[in-house]
Amino acid sequence: MAVDYASLKKGGFMRQKQKGMFSLRLQVVGGNLTAENIKKIYEVAEKYGKGYVHLTSRQSVEIPFIRFEDIEEVKEELAKGGCKPGVCGPRVRTVTACQGNTLCPSGNIDSYKIAQELDQRYYARELPHKFKFGVTGCQNNCLKAEENDLGIKGALDVHWEEEKCIFCGVCEKACRENAITIDGNTLTFDANRCTYCGRCEKSCPTGAWEGENAYIVSFGGLFGNTINKGASFLPLIKDEEQLYRVTDAAIQFFDEKGKSGERFKFTIDRVGEDKFKKEMEEAYHG
Repeated sequence: MAVDYASLKKGGFMRQKQKGMFSLRLQVVGGNLTAENIKKIYEVAEKYGKGYVHLTSRQSVEIPFIRFEDIEEVKEELAKGGCKPGVCGPRVRTVTACQGNTLCPSGNIDSYKIAQELDQRYYARELPHKFKFGVTGCQNNCLKAEENDLGIKGALDVHWEEEKCIFCGVCEKACRENAITIDGNTLTFDANRCTYCGRCEKSCPTGAWEGENAYIVSFGGLFGNTINKGASFLPLIKDEEQLYRVTDAAIQFFDEKGKSGERFKFTIDRVGEDKFKKEMEEAYHG
């Protein structure tokens, strides 16, 4: 019987070097698994694999040594524990994310919520090549946003309220970019140095710094045979509606203009960076 390897790969089953064996990639959004998910993955790995799993660099789980004859049964068993096969090949991959401001003191955005929304909007969409999203909560950049085809980084757009300030100097010490200087009862804020990390707001004991959650988006990251840091050229994005207008436009640009087997970065280079920027700016402004 002929085996349709392309269809199996599309459904997350990757052929191993061992004949008749496949490694199954699971869909794990933002690195989050429930205890029920983990229990079922354990059971499947014990019964159908070799009793172990591989944790991928993109927060997913792979179960190796699945026999071809067991594939349908494995999918049925995993579904009982709320687990779904992932995808491979030229399509939108599982979205990675840090834990964001729901848990992390440094977080400026709810990274997992954004990852879930991106997953619902784009996951497994067919494109000229694979497309990766990464969402990170702040300038610590634990998810390395700029390595992704499209990266989203949490920001805090801050402003200072003089009447609440006691000029204690805590914010000046917290700022790593030397954007804040205090001389007596005078505070100077250099907005051009600000990276929107939000450390001033988080450290202030009197609430003199206030911040608005925002997003920094980067485009065209690569970290493989070719390494490229994604470019961030849009102003701060202030709300989710605006964010998804931009992500919609980026995906559509790649879908319409990309060539088969061409990564997003190379599509941008071939079509023209100026043209790409113009379309993203149009989406930004609505």
